[in-house]
Amino acid sequence: MQRARRGNGKWLIVGILGFALTACRSAKRPEDGLVHVVLQTDWYPQPEMGGFYEAQLTGLYKAAGLDVEIRPGGPAIVAGQQVASGAAQFGMGSSDSVLVDNARGIPEVAVAATMQQDPQAVMVHAESPVKSFADLNGHTVAVKPGSIWFQYLVKRYKLDNVRETPATYSVANFINDSGYIQQAFVTSEPFFAQQKGAKVRTLLISSTEYQPYRVLFTSRGYLTAHPDVVDRFAKASVEGWRRYLADPAEVNAALHQLNRAMSAEQTQYSFDTLKAGHFIDGANTEDSHLGHFTAARWATTYRQLVDLKVIPNALDPATAYTTRFMP
Repeated sequence: MQRARRGNGKWLIVGILGFALTACRSAKRPEDGLVHVVLQTDWYPQPEMGGFYEAQLTGLYKAAGLDVEIRPGGPAIVAGQQVASGAAQFGMGSSDSVLVDNARGIPEVAVAATMQQDPQAVMVHAESPVKSFADLNGHTVAVKPGSIWFQYLVKRYKLDNVRETPATYSVANFINDSGYIQQAFVTSEPFFAQQKGAKVRTLLISSTEYQPYRVLFTSRGYLTAHPDVVDRFAKASVEGWRRYLADPAEVNAALHQLNRAMSAEQTQYSFDTLKAGHFIDGANTEDSHLGHFTAARWATTYRQLVDLKVIPNALDPATAYTTRFMP
C-alpha cells in the first residue's frame, strides 16, 4: 500500500540545498570512515518521519558509523522501487505492501516498525450521516485507486453500492461539498479542513481488523550482505524515534526549514496527533514498545491479502520481515 495522501496539494520542498539535515552526498566520504546509506522516505519531510531526522540531527547515525542521506519522497516516488534497484538501501512503507511485493518476486524485508498503528482514515463532515464504515454504502469516496485498505472495507462491510473517485491529494472538494468523503491521514487532512472552517470526523482504518504496520525495510540482498549495517541503522532509527517523541522541538523546527509548505502549526498538529494517538509507540496496547513486530499481526495481514486476492503467489509471511534487530 502506497501512502495514500497528501495534504493540500501544494507541497513543495524548499531550502533543502545546503541544509545540514539533507546530507545530500552522492557517495561515502572515504576520509570519515562512515558507511553511506540512503533512506528513501514515502513523502516530503514531516513529523511522520521525525525519528529519522532526529537520529541524523543529533548524531545517532554518525555514532553508529553511518552517513545517512534522507531522500524525500512524493506522489511519483515508490520507495520499494528505489530499494529494489539499489538506489536506496532503506525505504519507508507498510507491511501489507512489503507482503505484496514479496509475492510478486521483489524480495523486501521489514526490519523495524515505524508506526504500530496506521493513521490512514476516511474523513467526513461532522454532520455526515456516515457514522461507520458500513454507512459508506450508497456514497462516493475519494480514494487512491487500488488502495488495499479500501478493498478490505468494501469486502468486510459488504459495500456493494459504494462508488470510488480518484483522490486529489487536496481538501478543496471537501470544503466545497458538505457530502464529500475522502481518504485522509488523521495527522494531515483534518488540519487543512479545519483551517478552512470545516468540522470533520475521521474513521480510522486501524479500528477495523485491518492493521498493517508502517515499516522500515531493506532488500534481502542488502540484509544478507550487510547485516551489521542494517542492525546499526535500525537501532539508531528507533532511538531517534524515542528521543523525538520525548522532545520534538529541534527536529520540528528543522522539518519546517526542509518543507516550507508545512507551517509550524501543521507540524505541531501532526506531532501532537501522532503522540496522542500512540501511532508510533502503540502504548496501552499489546504493541507497546517502539520498533517491534508480532508474528500474529503479520500472519493476519497476510491472510487478509490472500482473501482479497491481492497476493498473486503464496509465500511464508515470515520471510517478509525479521525480528532479529527488534526482538
